[in-house]
Amino acid sequence: MMKVIFLYLQILLFSVNIVFSQSSAKNIDPFKAGEILEYRVHYGIFNASFASLKLSSEELDGKTLLLASGYGKTIGLARLFFKVEDYYSSYFDSNNVTPVFFKRNIYEGGYTKNLEVNFDSQSNKAIVNNIKKGTVETISTEKNIQDLISSLYYLRKNFSEDNIDIGDFFTINMFYDSKNRELLLKYEGKEIINTKFGKIECIKLMPVTNRSRIFKGEGSITIWLTNDKNRIPIRVQADLLVGSIKADVEKFSGIANPIEIQINN
Repeated sequence: MMKVIFLYLQILLFSVNIVFSQSSAKNIDPFKAGEILEYRVHYGIFNASFASLKLSSEELDGKTLLLASGYGKTIGLARLFFKVEDYYSSYFDSNNVTPVFFKRNIYEGGYTKNLEVNFDSQSNKAIVNNIKKGTVETISTEKNIQDLISSLYYLRKNFSEDNIDIGDFFTINMFYDSKNRELLLKYEGKEIINTKFGKIECIKLMPVTNRSRIFKGEGSITIWLTNDKNRIPIRVQADLLVGSIKADVEKFSGIANPIEIQINN
């Protein structure tokens, strides 16, 4: 469950091959050190999980980088049946969101994974240290590669709907589970959604998914980013073969710009 949330919260995945406009940021940063996003994950009417993303400024090998820390766990009754405790860390350059070091340490119902990835963007390589298995391997990566966490911040910093039409797809290069993966996301236009903070206009994205033992197929996952200077992933929804999962922002603090909330008359 947490893998779904972090994979599509973030989805966000992304390093792109597309029409992202580098000039779209207009010198306005959509995030900064100190930002905290907390999500409540619902399965139907039940509170099933909690997830958070936190940004801080850290030193690594003499460089000042942003550290994005992701944490997720099941709560309440869900924890009794399926315990999840997931930790993610991504160190990346704040200027162009180039990942430098990534850590993933997860426990999901007895399944565990503990690995570290050092990225060399100059030579397009990733050194994967699988701590659980005790192996180290060097893998060639695609250009503009992103890890599971940095991909979200890359998207937030560079995406501009000015250069993409509704219904168009774009490609995202991501290094995940020691493999280069391509993800296609469909731009569905803008939509106003109701949140606990009020009505917020959002950019609607839909990753391409195939029918599986979990997902219904195409259109199973939807992500809403606030259509303001922050591009916060305010909601993620996944329609499963049995029920649906929805992650909504429960709390936020330290954001770079005010969230634009529509006030009802």
